Amino acid sequence: MPDVGEGLTEAEILKWYVQPGDTVTDGQVVCEVETAKAAVELPIPFDGTVHALLFEEGTTVDVGQVIISVQTGPGGEPEPAAPGVEAPAAAPEAAEEPAPEGRQPVLVGYGVSQSSTKRRPRKAVPAAQNGTAAPAAVPAPAPAPAPAAAPALNGSGHAAGGDRPLAKPPVRKLAKDLGIDLASVVPTGEGGVVTREDVHAAAAAALAPQAAAPAPAAAPAAPAAVPAQAAPAAEPGARETRIPIKGVRKATAQAMVGSAFTAPHVTEFITLDVTRTMKLVQELKADPDLAGLRINPLLLIAKAVLIAVRRNPDVNASWDEAAQEIVLKHYVNLGIAAATPRGLIVPNIKDAHTKTLPELSEALSSLVATARDGKTSPADMQGGTLTITNVGVFGVDTGTPILNPGESAILAVGAIRLQPWVHKGKVKPRHVTTLALSFDHRLVDGELGSKFLADIAAVLEQPRRLVTWS
Repeated sequence: MPDVGEGLTEAEILKWYVQPGDTVTDGQVVCEVETAKAAVELPIPFDGTVHALLFEEGTTVDVGQVIISVQTGPGGEPEPAAPGVEAPAAAPEAAEEPAPEGRQPVLVGYGVSQSSTKRRPRKAVPAAQNGTAAPAAVPAPAPAPAPAAAPALNGSGHAAGGDRPLAKPPVRKLAKDLGIDLASVVPTGEGGVVTREDVHAAAAAALAPQAAAPAPAAAPAAPAAVPAQAAPAAEPGARETRIPIKGVRKATAQAMVGSAFTAPHVTEFITLDVTRTMKLVQELKADPDLAGLRINPLLLIAKAVLIAVRRNPDVNASWDEAAQEIVLKHYVNLGIAAATPRGLIVPNIKDAHTKTLPELSEALSSLVATARDGKTSPADMQGGTLTITNVGVFGVDTGTPILNPGESAILAVGAIRLQPWVHKGKVKPRHVTTLALSFDHRLVDGELGSKFLADIAAVLEQPRRLVTWS
C-alpha cells in the first residue's frame, strides 16, 4: 500500500481489477482504494503474473503493507515477497532486477512509493520454514525482522526493561486517537509488535461495563461486527444494523469533532430578498456569451462571498496554534461542501479570487462532477480558506455549520422560497433565503463577522454590486 501523502496512514481496498493468474504490466491499474480523502486507483510497478491478492475487498490496510504479490522474471519469483509466499532460493539476482532499471513506481499525483520494496526482506523470512534449501536468498533478509523478534517480553507481553512498545506509526496514531496507552496493550503480532486489532481490543475492553472481566465483555462484539461489514442492509427481523466507520466518513467525523471542540464557533443569521439575484440568474442563462456554462444561484453566491472577502480581508485567515499567530491569507481557496455516496467532502477552488464569472462557473462544475464520481484528489481538499455549504438543496431553511478544520468561516445557504415580503411599502411574494455564517471567534470578532455577512447579503439583494464593488 503506497503512501499517497497528505499525512494518510491507511486505505480501504474498494475493488480489485485483477485476480491470481492474470498478467499485469508496469503502470496497469490493479485496484481502487479509498483513503480518508478520496478514492484513487493504484497502478502496479511490475511486469509479471499476479501470484496472490493478500487482502480482500473492504479491508482497511496500513500504508506499507504488502497487498499483492506478482511473479516476475523467468524464475517466476513473487515480487514483492509476501507472508506465506515461498520465494525460490535461486532468485537473488531476480529479486534485484527492478533496481538496475532505475525506475521508481509513481502513483500519479502523489509522488514516489517505495514501501512495498522496502518491506520485502521482512516478508521473506517465512521461506525458511517451508522445508526447502535456500542457501542464498534466506540468510540475506533474515536480519531485517531480527530486532522485532529479539526483545525478551515481560508479563504484559511488552519488551522488558521499560522499552517503548513495538508498533507501526499508523497503529501508534490509532492508539493516540482512541486514548489508549500502548504500554497497557497486550501485543499479539510477531516479535511482540502491537497490531491494530490489539488496540481496538484494548479500547473495547476499556469501554466494557464489566471492568473486572474486559475480555469476555469484548468477545461477543466480534461476531456481531462481521455480518455488519459484509451486509450492512437490514436483515428481516433485525432490530439494529451496525455500519463500520471508515474512509471518508471516518475522517469527516474526526475532523468535525476536532473542529467543534477546538475553534470557538459563533453563528450569525440574516434573512434577505434575493429576487433580483434570481432574475439575474435567468438573464445570464440566456446570455449567448455564457452558453454551455452552468449558471445557478450558487455561482452568484460564491462571487458575492469573494467580493465580501475583498472588502473584509481579515476574515480570510487561519490560527497557528504552535506559533500562536494569526495567518492572514492573501488568496481565497473557496471550499464547496459536497455530499457524495462515500460521505461529505469539501474540495476547494484554488485561487478563486482571481477567477472571472465564467472561470468560476467552469471550476464549480468541474468540482461537483469530480466529487460525484468519487474522483476528488486529496490535493483538491487541502488548503481551503473559506467554505460554502448549500443546505437549501435539501429544502432546509438554514443551519449552524461546523467549520472545516483550519478555516476561518463557513457559510450555509438555505432554501430560496417565494414568501410574503414587504417591498416598496407593499407585501409581495418575493424570493427569500436565510444565510448562516459560522466563524472562528479567535480570528473573527462579532463586528468583522457581521460586516462580512452583511456584505454578502448586500450583493445578493442588489446584484449590481457585483460590478460596483468589484
